[in-house]
Order: sequence, then C-alpha cells, then structure tokens
Amino acid sequence: MDWKTIPSLASLRAFDGAARTGSLSEAARSLNVTHAAISQHLRALEAEFGVPLLDRTGKGVIPTAAGQILGSALADGFDRIAAGIEALRGEIAGRPLTVATTPTFAENWLMPRLGSFWAAHPEVEIALKPANRLADIAGGEADLAIRYGSGAWPGLQAEKLAPATFVVVASPTFTKINTLPACCWYFVERGFEHRKWAISHGLVTEGTRIEHLDSNALVLSAVRAGHGLTAQTRANVDADLASGALVALGEFEDEGAGYFLVTRAGEPSPALKAFTSWLKTDI
Repeated sequence: MDWKTIPSLASLRAFDGAARTGSLSEAARSLNVTHAAISQHLRALEAEFGVPLLDRTGKGVIPTAAGQILGSALADGFDRIAAGIEALRGEIAGRPLTVATTPTFAENWLMPRLGSFWAAHPEVEIALKPANRLADIAGGEADLAIRYGSGAWPGLQAEKLAPATFVVVASPTFTKINTLPACCWYFVERGFEHRKWAISHGLVTEGTRIEHLDSNALVLSAVRAGHGLTAQTRANVDADLASGALVALGEFEDEGAGYFLVTRAGEPSPALKAFTSWLKTDI
C-alpha cells in the first residue's frame, strides 16, 4: 500500500462521520472536534478528489454518487477495524495476567500471599513465570516483572515496590557450633544478587569457602540443614525467620537498590492495576 496516495485519516474520519449521520454537527460531536474542523476536512477532501462528495441540504448532508462510493468503502473499512480492535481487546481481557519474578521470591513471598489477592479479585487469573533471567517485558513475555536493581530499565516503567534488605542467615544449630570466619557460604551457581551483594559488602572474599548450587531453593535447604550460611533478601526468608528455621546474623539495607514493579509504558489493564495495588499494600 502506498500511503502517500491516501488522504489524511482525519479527513476520511470526518467524511465517514458526516456520511453516517447526515449532519456535520453530529459528526463533530462523535469525533469530539468543532463543526468548523469537520467543514475544513471535507473541503480539503473534495479539493483532493476534484468532485463534490456531499450535497448540502437544509436539514443536513447526503453523499453524492462519488461520495457513496467513498462512503461505502470507508464504512466497510472502519467497521472491520472496529471489529478487529474489539476482538483484540476481548482476547487480551481473557488472558491471564503474566507475572515474572525469581523462583525464590515466587515460592517464599508471593505464593503464600496470593490467596488474599484471589479472595479480593477472583476474576483475575495470574500466570507466574518464575525464572532467574530477566523477562522480556517490552517483547510481551510478561505483563509485569518484579525485579531487583536500581530501577533503570530503558523503555520500561519501573516503580519501587520495596527496599532491598539483605539478611545473613544460618540455622540455629549451625550458629552454636561454628564461627563466622571459618564457615561455608552457599549461593546459586549463576551470578545472582545475593552473592554480588555479599562480595560488595566484604562478607565474601577470595579466601572464603563457597558452595554453588543449582537453585536458591537448594541453597536455603542446605542452610536450613546447618551446612553453612547465606545472604538473602528479607522477603525470601521472612517465613523461615518467623518459624525459627533460620536466624539472622546481620541485616543490611542495600541503599539505592530495591525491588521494582516493571511494566511496559502506557495505561495498565484493570487486572494489572488491581494486582500492583495489592502488591504495594501487602509488601
């Protein structure tokens, strides 16, 4: 399609509105523009084609023979566009809200609390995508990601959900029989914020004994069993600390960083609004 041969969309919408309603005033109201703007668009359209498209009558306007040809084509085209948009909106509204986060955050913080969200919003279906890698929000891989960082993700909207509070934890039995300098630290094998944070704060150095495991769930299992200690964000170990399965050896807030709600730019869907509002009140 050569768009240079097609008149402006504004003028075509003005003509379609006038042809459908038979009134320039009604067309102006339906398009939320002035009567003068509709008249200007129609004059420009008739000048481009070189023929009159509407006959002005005392009560309004009716399409000429040329106007009927254009009006029929526009009515068909705009109706198909409207139907396609409505179908897409229905498809989007029927999809679950996809939330990407780390497996540990999903398991230890989000899943135990989701019941309260569903009780308040039974109409919203949630699809969790737990993964250590960052989800491609811009590419539509998820509607929302809960990410740790500084909040700088170009092209995306980021709202701080909570500060990143890190806790050094171990089992109660481990702390009774070991001293900190000689102990073993457990971290996920891949580069992960917990290990990076411990290194940046001087808790882990080149001489520190470190065991790397495949997942943070295994890390926490090893630490609960008394094999060593680890650094975790507070949200990941709140339940363990409350139950006494783990004890905190130190707690630190990572200034400038935190957990962020990351979404695509634009107006959020009602489901996304409801979920983010719930997250912000429940964190």
